[in-house]
Amino acid sequence: MVSINIAQQRREQLLEMIRLRGFASLPDLAEELEVSESTIRRDLETLEADGKARRTHGGAFYSGPTPKLPHFDRRQAAQWEKKKQIARRASELIDDGDTVLLDGGSTTYEVAQCLVGRPLQVVTNSLPVANLFSGAGEGELVMIGGYLHGSTGVSIGPYATQMLAGLNVRRTILSVGGVSDQGYYNSNLLLVEVEQAMMQVADEVIIVADSTKFGHKSLAKMCGLGDVQHLVVDHEISEDWRSKIIAAGVKLSIAGTTDNA
Repeated sequence: MVSINIAQQRREQLLEMIRLRGFASLPDLAEELEVSESTIRRDLETLEADGKARRTHGGAFYSGPTPKLPHFDRRQAAQWEKKKQIARRASELIDDGDTVLLDGGSTTYEVAQCLVGRPLQVVTNSLPVANLFSGAGEGELVMIGGYLHGSTGVSIGPYATQMLAGLNVRRTILSVGGVSDQGYYNSNLLLVEVEQAMMQVADEVIIVADSTKFGHKSLAKMCGLGDVQHLVVDHEISEDWRSKIIAAGVKLSIAGTTDNA
């Protein structure tokens, strides 16, 4: 019983180290926990089976629950599985070597978890997203500065938009709070200004949104329905909305299926 408790405590320490760093190497984990690398490998196998970590060459990435921020706590639980399916589908649209710009939405965070470990140049205004990539050892990370919005952990305001104006990215991935016939919405005016700047510097804009967002508006309109190139949603989107999105000239990918219109 004592040995089981010790192993559990070690795994909890191990997971916290990975969570804080986003990525941690096998030698560093073994040294800091004062155990062999083979022990760390066995612990990582257990954590990976629980969906809390993902092993890769030379170490492990965090893949557990989203950060403890009000933004994530309010929105993540109800549509968790849908968001993860959408994230997996959206990550398939990204090519190795891409420059990818990610906002701070909860669905976008799930996309980021799918992209960790790939050779990408990642640009983000989200501290939780940046934390995932900060120690990954693959690709590059560019953090957008500005005023930090406490409940979401994202940088917004004029400094963020000014910095974005000097960049160019292959793809921008954005979350939204609502989708209506008039377009895409989010609930924070300053956030929407930053997201509009993100759209301006991208060759392709990809919206990730679960089906509960359709038919609803938020405070601020981000753009029109046909002002983006691609939308990724779960399979519960209605046939009516599928037709509207396609009619607007937007490529539609349905997560959890092979549909791609």
